[in-house]
Amino acid sequence: MTKNTTDIDIGQFRKADHPIEPIFWQRWSPRAMSGAPISDAELMTMLEAARWAPSSYNSQPWRFLYAKRGSANWDTFFGLLTGGNPKWCSNAAVLIVIVARDFLDAIKAPAITHMFDAGAAWANFANQGARMGLVVHGVQGFDYAKAKAALGVPDDYTICAMVAVGRPGPLDKLESSFHEREKPNPRKPIAEWAYEGRFRAG
Repeated sequence: MTKNTTDIDIGQFRKADHPIEPIFWQRWSPRAMSGAPISDAELMTMLEAARWAPSSYNSQPWRFLYAKRGSANWDTFFGLLTGGNPKWCSNAAVLIVIVARDFLDAIKAPAITHMFDAGAAWANFANQGARMGLVVHGVQGFDYAKAKAALGVPDDYTICAMVAVGRPGPLDKLESSFHEREKPNPRKPIAEWAYEGRFRAG
């Protein structure tokens, strides 16, 4: 039986340079999914993790719009995907569009950090899903304007990203063009992006 791509030895591809919780370097973004559903309880557990993300003025600007595979909304969400993404997202159990409100009621002013805060919620969601042994893969390639119209997103919300969630699948669930990329990516050394004092080009 072909192993799922989540059974890859992540330590062959990644190593933390400093002591951190393993979830941070062990989480990665496979594409191979089995097509099997996830339960409502599993989805709610991931959303519960997202719920506890920090946000400016505790505004919690994120909204997670989702469609389960086979539901009445699935074709609408799936139809937003562009490029090669439909080829591997076809086996997802859930597709999600994350949006963020760009106004802060607490101070009656634009919420400058609304997408920063939504990103924190996404990170909680993704890490929780990884802990549960699920595939959670963020997606940039989709039609943002179409998503806003098709999902009835108000003007004071920004479309941030899509997410595909599913149960792990073997490599043969993916067409061959994705096979080479189906492994954990490394990360840049801290020195390349963290600077004491002024910005440095790098």
